[in-house]
Amino acid sequence: MNSTVSAGAALRRVELAQPVLEAIRRHGRQAYPHECCGALIGREHNVVEALSLPNTTAEGPRRRFLVRPEDYRFAEERAFATEHELLGFYHSHPDHPARPSQHDLAHAWPFFIYVILAVQEGDPAELTAWRLLDDRSAFSVVDVIYGAPGRHRT
Repeated sequence: MNSTVSAGAALRRVELAQPVLEAIRRHGRQAYPHECCGALIGREHNVVEALSLPNTTAEGPRRRFLVRPEDYRFAEERAFATEHELLGFYHSHPDHPARPSQHDLAHAWPFFIYVILAVQEGDPAELTAWRLLDDRSAFSVVDVIYGAPGRHRT
């Protein structure tokens, strides 16, 4: 286990509607070999929409992603307009495991869910979810439950 993950943290859960899972996987495939990123919209632990956002990093989109403030605001407005909340973000790890990196740890906020999709040679693979501990020392694993209908916007 790497130092960005806490083994002792309490598990939480997130439910991804089937269209949300499909949208995240499609976005990861389309962005490969670069990282994709997007917002997770829903209520409580139920994600009903994956809103793709542009990866605007200047550090090289193959290993980094950046959500601009205006894209963050757009995601919040979308959530509000659909009577939902901005629950978190997703991004892909091209040819790397679906585990948070030190960079992910340094740039995460404690109150959001972070979904990471591993994309191996262009094919979506493992998908995991995480939440930053309140003290920002590590991520805790979030159980992913697949199921209910939802919507997506790409």
